Amino acid sequence: MVERAFWSDVLTLCLGMASSTLSPSLGWPRHIFIDILPFNVRAWVVSGPSKQFMAFTRLAALSALTTLTVAWLPSTDKTITSSNGTDLFAVSNGKIRGVNLGSQFVFEPWIAMQAWSDIGCEGEQSEYDCVVKLGQEAANDAFAEHWSSWITEDDIAEMQSYGLNTIRIPVGYWMKEDLIYPDSEYFPQGGFDYLEQLCGWASDAGLYIIIDLHGAPGAQVAKNAFTGQFADTPGFYAEFQYDRALEFLEWMATNIHTNYNFRNVGMLEVLNEPVQNADTTASMRSSYYPNAFNAIRAVEQELNIARESYLHIQMMDSIWGAGDPHEHLTDDYFAAYDNHRYLKWDPSVQVSKANYITTSCNDKVATNWPAIIGEWSLSVPDHVAQTPEWEPYSNQDFYRTWFAAQVKTYEKQQGWIFWTWKTQLGEYRWSYRDGVDAGVIPTDLNSVYDEGVCNS
Repeated sequence: MVERAFWSDVLTLCLGMASSTLSPSLGWPRHIFIDILPFNVRAWVVSGPSKQFMAFTRLAALSALTTLTVAWLPSTDKTITSSNGTDLFAVSNGKIRGVNLGSQFVFEPWIAMQAWSDIGCEGEQSEYDCVVKLGQEAANDAFAEHWSSWITEDDIAEMQSYGLNTIRIPVGYWMKEDLIYPDSEYFPQGGFDYLEQLCGWASDAGLYIIIDLHGAPGAQVAKNAFTGQFADTPGFYAEFQYDRALEFLEWMATNIHTNYNFRNVGMLEVLNEPVQNADTTASMRSSYYPNAFNAIRAVEQELNIARESYLHIQMMDSIWGAGDPHEHLTDDYFAAYDNHRYLKWDPSVQVSKANYITTSCNDKVATNWPAIIGEWSLSVPDHVAQTPEWEPYSNQDFYRTWFAAQVKTYEKQQGWIFWTWKTQLGEYRWSYRDGVDAGVIPTDLNSVYDEGVCNS
């Protein structure tokens, strides 16, 4: 049991922090939040009528805490709970069950054409192109309206009610606005405030959060809106672009560790979906990956973050096809891995219902541990998608079984994150929320183990 004197010391230190760090004009702090870690204590002081978090301080560890264990994979190493004390990982045996927040901060027009048009971007291929069309000020206003309405606090509550415990948030490097080249790069500005708000909602709800560098400087692949631009060639694989990405990672890691709204962010993915060519990505593996680890760990060491509380640093798994992420790493402490599995785009898989089920039941989806299947869906190849055999609303039994088969396989790893939470496509195969509404995705996710699939 922690002695009464320990808590007295903690309170004294917190009050001392409050009196020394807050401006007198803000008034006495209304709230002090204390986060107990294995070798230290973190505290946030909230003051003023807006209850904005004004300061962050790490307090010296006291010996009474040395028996506690904390790390950043939920349930496996650390229990995270909602503001009402609910542990969303208890029912999943620690497995990640999540959704991507597609098109929130990196807009992919195909996901939500009406919302894209409402912003004023109709006919444009990417955020970059839309900002050029609208002009910076008008684009900032239009995207702010989108950021405030696409994913709301009600969405977060709905995710929680469906048994989900994780969100993956794709962001672009341009969220750190001083990285943007003002004479040649054009992206909407102001997104960080909405990211902070969103992470606060998710943390209050007890959701685990992965922040994913989805759009890299220069674009990591060609002609794809998920990079934020529609570049003719992938321009990321150069040292000066790596340096810009490293600045982003340092900045994001600092925010995660010093802003209470980010308290449930436990993983930072350093690059989404690099080119699937090990030769093209050779310098990424030899330079960017090791330097990304070094940059994030340097921030954590500067902030005196306990090693047990470091962020997990995520890279695409070897099976993705961009080479072995371990090849040049000298320290992979709290490394994590990502793979994206879309049978829709795998020409080696014969397109039949029976074969899709068999493939998903027996799929080898990762070679490293811990691995998360960070993107997947129920979508099938375009040429069959609306045929009688595959049309979504007359084949719900198949899609329900296929969902269960994928979940069972992905939960042999660390878990899964569906792409995506919602769309404007008018059907459910890319939309988790619509899948629940259609009765294809259960709200009791443990019930997939009663589906009678993948049992042999």
